[in-house]
Amino acid sequence: MMKILVLTLGAVLLPLAAVAAEADAGRFQLEKSGDHFVRLDRQTGAMSICQDKDGALVCRMAADERAAYDDELDRLSQRVTKLEQRGLVERALPSDAEVERSISIMEKMMKSFMGMVKEFQAEEKANPLPQKT
Repeated sequence: MMKILVLTLGAVLLPLAAVAAEADAGRFQLEKSGDHFVRLDRQTGAMSICQDKDGALVCRMAADERAAYDDELDRLSQRVTKLEQRGLVERALPSDAEVERSISIMEKMMKSFMGMVKEFQAEEKANPLPQKT
């Protein structure tokens, strides 16, 4: 039973792997340069230096790209550390002082608005509009 399952999975997965390999076949371009190859990733533009070692092609990033990669990793690591130190959980809710200040501002706005409504009502009583029916 297990053998049938393995064979069935193999029959399904092998064609999928072949399709994926065909899709990536045009992604890279190899150019011989002396005793090594330069591999260009056509999607990202990244270049790698490749050498034939015991029948296998072994690639590594070019020195300047490796430095840029390491710099970006360092920058992102520092950013994550700063975000963790600031305590994003604490920033999710306002402090008591911020809540009090917000309530005070809203209270002033409501008092001002209610004052305008009372003035309008007093004006309307003093100078009523003629009733037309």
